[in-house]
Amino acid sequence: MLSKTQFIEQFEQDRQTDDRNTESVKNIIQDVKENKDHAIFKYNQKFDNVDLDQLEVPQQEIKNSINLISDELKSALEKSHEQIKNFQQKIKHDNVTTGQTYQLYHPIEKVGIYVPGGKASYPSTVLMTATLAKVANVKEIIVVTPPQKDGIDPAILAACHITGVNRVFQVGGAQSIAALAYGTESIPKVDKIVGPGNQFVSLSKQLLYGVVGIDQIAGPSEIALIADEHSNVDYIIQDILAQAEHDEQARTFLLSTDQSFLTKVSQKLQQAIDQAPRKNIIEKSIKNYHYSILTADINETIDVVNYIAPEHLSIQTAEPSIYVGKIKYVGAMFLGQYSPEAIGDYAAGPSHVLPTDQTARFSNGLTVNDFLTSHSVIHLDEHAYREIAPSAIALAEEEGLYQHKQSLEVRLTNNKES
Repeated sequence: MLSKTQFIEQFEQDRQTDDRNTESVKNIIQDVKENKDHAIFKYNQKFDNVDLDQLEVPQQEIKNSINLISDELKSALEKSHEQIKNFQQKIKHDNVTTGQTYQLYHPIEKVGIYVPGGKASYPSTVLMTATLAKVANVKEIIVVTPPQKDGIDPAILAACHITGVNRVFQVGGAQSIAALAYGTESIPKVDKIVGPGNQFVSLSKQLLYGVVGIDQIAGPSEIALIADEHSNVDYIIQDILAQAEHDEQARTFLLSTDQSFLTKVSQKLQQAIDQAPRKNIIEKSIKNYHYSILTADINETIDVVNYIAPEHLSIQTAEPSIYVGKIKYVGAMFLGQYSPEAIGDYAAGPSHVLPTDQTARFSNGLTVNDFLTSHSVIHLDEHAYREIAPSAIALAEEEGLYQHKQSLEVRLTNNKES
């Protein structure tokens, strides 16, 4: 159990990054840029131990995948897809007109989506990304996902079919991001890459930003939970384990002003870990990256959460709404005991692709609007121009940009064709 000061000191130490993988990722990127498909086949064999005849999943296989999953799973995918689509349609930006200036929005032409496939299969990532791109009317949606010895999980392909993905390629890791950024003989170059991945995927996105658009640099997945004496201990424990089972680096934070509640959770946590199917992953995550934090009062709780800026925040106190508006930096906020973070991973509506590692202090979760570009249009008549030109002239003069000033003044003194 840590105080605020103790927690911050320990957390800063734990966040220190290891740059040893940077050079390896740079070499992979350069290899893919130069050798294209040949490099992809090589890395598929080296990292995933899979030899392929072709990188692209045949269209017929994607279509048939819907028949290879249970009716229950098909229904779940379709229902979640509809929930996500309906939410994203409501928040999509519309063109804005204000007199003689306006803002226009356009879908990105071609988008690449990374779907993880290492520790588990994630059809939900397809739903939470491709659905958004489709609502934005992206013309071509490309999915890359690590190759598997027995083929891509039919659930992932079924999600691709339901959401309207155009093409799917069997490639993962840094090499897949490089392929999407530069293009290969098989894999098209895209305009933007989205989707969560491991440290190699995140590092390659960071190195390739500017060559291609990216959504975010994702760190380890994380959840902060705020509890009090009214919270359900078993709910809190299961929510901690749900986050920890993502991978060994997943972070979990439990904050409370009630010391006895933190003690109860601590006493029951190991027993719950021992019963978990993914015990090996969870145990390492909890051992290294679980923080139990005793705060002095609500204000200190708010300060600590804003400092963490967590990917997910679950507030399961008697009055969770009192934190809304006071906690500013969070990827997604879940209020009450019936809004567990896991519902947001699958079916609530907002995307589960969220900022991590304190980046919620300056960024937000993925939305349909991340698949749009926009530009302004300025179309002034003479009257409007004469109203605002003097201000522009004064500023041009102050900045010493004399031809700017002349460009503005000439229209005030001579508005007829010469």
